[in-house]
Amino acid sequence: MSTSNCLVTNDWICGEYLRTRSQELTEATLQHVGMTAVAVLIGVAVAFPLALLVRARPRFAGPVLGLTTLLYTIPSLALFSLLLPFLGLSSALVVTGLVLYSLTILVRNILAGLAAVPAEAREAARGMGYGPGRMLWEVELPLSLPALMAGIRMATVSTIALTTVGSIVGRGGLGNLIEDALPTFFKAQVLAASVLCVLLAVVADLLLLGIQRLLTPWTRIRTAPGGE
Repeated sequence: MSTSNCLVTNDWICGEYLRTRSQELTEATLQHVGMTAVAVLIGVAVAFPLALLVRARPRFAGPVLGLTTLLYTIPSLALFSLLLPFLGLSSALVVTGLVLYSLTILVRNILAGLAAVPAEAREAARGMGYGPGRMLWEVELPLSLPALMAGIRMATVSTIALTTVGSIVGRGGLGNLIEDALPTFFKAQVLAASVLCVLLAVVADLLLLGIQRLLTPWTRIRTAPGGE
């Protein structure tokens, strides 16, 4: 069967589809990546001060963690409906929803990372005259990076998957292609968009893992064989 007929026969694997729709696939992928990146960056910017608030005021731990968990349990369709009167049918609507969904992962991992900083490291910093702000940025944050980056990786992969839901308002990146293909069950388009979503998640996770390894070289130190 020639590749030129695979569109007519509606094959799952169709080189002709990839060739003729390459621009459409590229635009959808770029939209998907852009919305994911913006949502995760804003999520980190919101989660970090929330985590610091919980650490400084433990009485806020219940309300903050409870609220972020509650937001994560709200079905996306319901959440978008609640946000729609304020943000309209826009990318901001989808990005806001994605940010809210990412908070429970990010806040908990930031708190876990800060809690894992050894007490002796804090004591040594205090002995050297470090104030709270300097200790946070120069001691606690670097030592908490493994947990923080693990949270960012999980939030990124989750956001890549959730971005497709934005197709219900026409802002779903690759999700738009999947939704457009479902009424006629256009196999090549469903498969191509789905595979690209998976590839984005894998590439993003590996990229963030590489960044984590660059930022935390001490985690790669191994005792030499036969060493003490």
